[in-house]
Amino acid sequence: MTLLAATRLVAAREIRVKLRDKVFIVSTLFFLLFAAGAAILPALLGGAPTTVAVAAPAEAEALRQAGLDVRTVADDATAERLVRDGDVDAAVVAGPEVLALDERPDDVVRALSTGPQVRLLDPDAVDPVAAFLVPLAFAMSFFFTSQIFGVQIAQSVTEEKQTRIVEILVAAVPVRALLAGKVIAGGLLAFGQIVLIVLATFVGMRITDGDGLLPLLAPALGWFVPFFVVGFILLAALWAVAGALASRQEDIAGVSMPVQLAVMLPFFAVSFLSDDPAAMRILSYVPFSAPTAMPLRMFTGDAAGWEPVVSLLVLLATTAACLVAGARLYEGALLRTNGRVSLRRAWRDREPIG
Repeated sequence: MTLLAATRLVAAREIRVKLRDKVFIVSTLFFLLFAAGAAILPALLGGAPTTVAVAAPAEAEALRQAGLDVRTVADDATAERLVRDGDVDAAVVAGPEVLALDERPDDVVRALSTGPQVRLLDPDAVDPVAAFLVPLAFAMSFFFTSQIFGVQIAQSVTEEKQTRIVEILVAAVPVRALLAGKVIAGGLLAFGQIVLIVLATFVGMRITDGDGLLPLLAPALGWFVPFFVVGFILLAALWAVAGALASRQEDIAGVSMPVQLAVMLPFFAVSFLSDDPAAMRILSYVPFSAPTAMPLRMFTGDAAGWEPVVSLLVLLATTAACLVAGARLYEGALLRTNGRVSLRRAWRDREPIG
């Protein structure tokens, strides 16, 4: 059997097993609900009562009668400054003219006796609710998917070692086919999940008339898919090596700690530093955080057109290097079932098996 045929056979088997796995089904439903919620919540949370700054007493009374929160100010300049500072949602100035930062305040317009001109002071600004939920959705999707699939890959490898089924498998297919098949199967399933998440996001935005956000979100989602797939393959190879280094299920937590840190630290870094442009620029070129940091910068408009290409090339080069090193470690540790295998021993004592 050729390496390609063996890899295809292993991948097909892994996919069949996963599609019958309840954990995979439940996690997929969770991600779909989360994606739809991330698209719907900004519209639901954006309906708070509008705060209006106004200098003219007559217009202030009309706004109060409409149930709006009115702040009386000394002059129009003060009203505009309050809008720019984010202290109020809108302002009514001479003209009359309604000022708002990034969204037309229809309730203010309806409250006035005449239809005034509306001027947006920052029409390209990202809605603050969306600015919070979008990076969180990117980070959580990559974190939980890579964590859940990664642990399952490691457990599958260790279980095959512990039950000695691996000895039968390597007699039938090359060892590298086992690694490639597991990684490819996990990558295809993860890609399928992401496609469903993207569709759920678009459907949720269509339901809530969030089409205005689609032009901003589409480039980020378009880049998130290739970054996610390549980043997942990188981590899947590392999880498979962690499973090969362990001889019992109880050993997985210990040997996989570096991989877990490679997943967790970027997740928290992107989540907590998403409003720091300098930090996000650095994280978008670090292979383990690039799958979430770079699409987020595309969403906020902070990244130049060439940056995602360079970042993806760096991620591809890192993934290729990890696959080559991981294959050697995988071969060196897979058939050693007499205790936990160290990285040095797996690398040094690799046997030409399979």
